[in-house]
Amino acid sequence: MPNTVVVGTQWGDEGKGKIVDLLTAEADLVVRFQGGNNAGHTLVVEGNKFIFHLIPSGILYEGKKCLIGNGLVVDPGVLLKEMENLEQAGIHVGPERLALSEKAHIIMPYHKALDLAREAAKGKEKIGTTGRGIGPCYEDKAARVGIRAIDLTEPDTLEKKINACLKEKNFYLERFLESEALDSEGVLREALTFGEKLSPFLTDVSLELEEALKQHKNILFEGAQGTHLDIDHGTYPFVTSSNPVAGAACAGAGIGPGQLHHIVGVVKAYTTRVGAGPFVTELTDKTGDFIQERGKEFGSTTGRRRRCGWLDLVVLRDSARFNGLNSLAITKLDVLTGLETVRVCIAYAWEGQMLQSRPASLTRFAKCTPVYKALPGWQEDISGARRLEDLPAQARAYLDLIQEETNIPLSIVSVGPAREETIMIQNPFHS
Repeated sequence: MPNTVVVGTQWGDEGKGKIVDLLTAEADLVVRFQGGNNAGHTLVVEGNKFIFHLIPSGILYEGKKCLIGNGLVVDPGVLLKEMENLEQAGIHVGPERLALSEKAHIIMPYHKALDLAREAAKGKEKIGTTGRGIGPCYEDKAARVGIRAIDLTEPDTLEKKINACLKEKNFYLERFLESEALDSEGVLREALTFGEKLSPFLTDVSLELEEALKQHKNILFEGAQGTHLDIDHGTYPFVTSSNPVAGAACAGAGIGPGQLHHIVGVVKAYTTRVGAGPFVTELTDKTGDFIQERGKEFGSTTGRRRRCGWLDLVVLRDSARFNGLNSLAITKLDVLTGLETVRVCIAYAWEGQMLQSRPASLTRFAKCTPVYKALPGWQEDISGARRLEDLPAQARAYLDLIQEETNIPLSIVSVGPAREETIMIQNPFHS
């Protein structure tokens, strides 16, 4: 059976959590490979709502091992709180079920302080960061001054690194950002406490994956955010600080590209994004409000209202190329129920030209206008559909258009938030 990667194809919030939850039934290991707690997966299982920020949602299944890869930046306080919440819900989280890469970088208090102070200083020019310290932590990783999970278990190493970092960070916080400095002793004490609690969970994720491959186990790789928030391929600078594309699973987990067999691209039946940045198909009218309210489009991490618009196939086609998608998982198709007409953006118009891919220049991108194809909507409740044949003809035509325009087959269609409200066309683990 093929190892499978699940990635978002838009600006995040595509419903990857539900797709990962469904596919976990066939997986032995579930691996998160990038991002931090600026991402969130919301799942509804047997009427219970779970929100995950760092732990792979596969933890809801007994007998599955969840791994947090080296490609993540981890806030230890958030991770421990998430573990505590799961325990309170009756879901045991021990080292036999959850492991953290010893090479993962740790979000420190000064990363969060810098994130918030910088964003405040930008005023109207802010990019919409969540303020979780994600960007500054990745900066330190690239600058080779970051603190890794393994460092939390070595007090002398940790103290030297913290003192060196704070000498620079406090100068920047006080002198440039006019913010408060941090106390090195307090930062060290807290970090050592986290280290004591997390040390049983530390592992070499790459070695665990190698052993799983030898045993022919199924591995599910879980990405956060979405392709167009990728720091290289997204709408820079309105992006995240990591690579949410499928290829990042290799670097972020320590596995070779030949072991990634099936790439599933999750696409919401419409488009949303949180924060600033150009959005060609954005709807600021009653239709946008209808989609926002029916889809309950608020960020799992920030609670911010998401901007909503029609499905953008230009964005989706780019994502197919960046990720090498093998199939598509369509989510929230039910949200469009009740609209008389549904529209799909099939190209951009820019200065008399028809563009089939998103311009790298945000100036050009902001001036693009959508070229729409309109289709009749449907009024029937589709939440009970379990086969494509159960859907109204108009909904099937909508799905057919997506397949025709992208030339990628559908594997999953979600028709409601619950686990069972799903049409499974082809399980990627069986392809």
